[in-house]
Amino acid sequence: MTAADDLHETVHAQQVLERLRAAIGAAGGWLPFDEFMALALYAPGLGYYSAGARKLGAGGDFTTAPEISPLFGRCLARHCAQVLGELGGGDVLEVGAGSGRLAFDVLSALHAAGCLPARYCILEISADLRERQHALLATLPSQVAARVQWLDAPPAEPWQGALLANEVLDALPVECFEWQPDAPLARGVMLDATGELQWQTQPAPPALRAEILRLHGNLPWHAGYASELCTRVGPWIAEMTRSLASGVALFIDYGLPRHEYYHAERSTGTLRCHYRQRAHDDPFAHPGMEDITAWVDFTRVAEAADAASLDVLGFATQAALLLGLGIEEEIMSAQDETTRIRRASEARQLLMPHEMGERFKAIALGRNFSAPLAAFAHQDLRRSL
Repeated sequence: MTAADDLHETVHAQQVLERLRAAIGAAGGWLPFDEFMALALYAPGLGYYSAGARKLGAGGDFTTAPEISPLFGRCLARHCAQVLGELGGGDVLEVGAGSGRLAFDVLSALHAAGCLPARYCILEISADLRERQHALLATLPSQVAARVQWLDAPPAEPWQGALLANEVLDALPVECFEWQPDAPLARGVMLDATGELQWQTQPAPPALRAEILRLHGNLPWHAGYASELCTRVGPWIAEMTRSLASGVALFIDYGLPRHEYYHAERSTGTLRCHYRQRAHDDPFAHPGMEDITAWVDFTRVAEAADAASLDVLGFATQAALLLGLGIEEEIMSAQDETTRIRRASEARQLLMPHEMGERFKAIALGRNFSAPLAAFAHQDLRRSL
């Protein structure tokens, strides 16, 4: 970064901190963590996803699967082609399109296969990411680029097709809690004597307390066990899919089924931050300048599907998903040996258990769609939900 970049970041960080201090003051000195996270990520003009900052790729804060290899997008293009083929056509809606690389690779592959969607819609709240998407997708052939549309909200009119959301659910604000057998605690944010952000617990309000007790069941949590939960995922999925008349919504993210997520040995939660390609667990280190995420409770996603009148069509690891979608064929289809070797190396990052293959999961939610999905031909873990 240049000196000018450093100065801009310092000024921006101070503005974010002042906004957070004001919010904490307005809340009486203690702010629930999900409200802090919402401000740090999405406050207009200030939040991480609302302000201008290079977030993705080698020069950003983290790297996603589409940035690692075009294999990822080509495989998801096969999924989209199957869904659109079963429906006799339709649209693709991508939520949170990042740099636009996934959209570019999916559209390129669908164009080559002769099965473009009527529209490729992108729902993106970040102005700077939208600019990057515009620039990249404008390099597609004109007849392909013309099908891309940007939306500010989910489609209002009924539509059919495929919805894609890669690493989106993990950025929904979460509530943090600490288990105490006599009275579960909510973890929130307050200011210390010098005005810096710090953790502080309070007795959990009734709704959060009831949800903590529901999750706990008979699990042997020890006093001080800490984790998080995302009550916003249900309303969010309902909103994203409300106008989906028929089709499949595919969500890919790092996460676990509930019985693994809230295992007693996972006693410090899954909250993670990403700043300049470094992962850490302090959400107060660079508010507004770093990504804040939590692993996804995929059982809660399945519950959200049921509440939204969606069917859970499949649940698998990312490795199994990509194998079902023909990643091996994509590797072997390379025109030369050098490209095949490079693709094989990229595929290892996407498939290997110690890389992204096992940590990332995929869940497919459908409405008025009954065809078996090729994406889950190798594995179906729905019973684990």
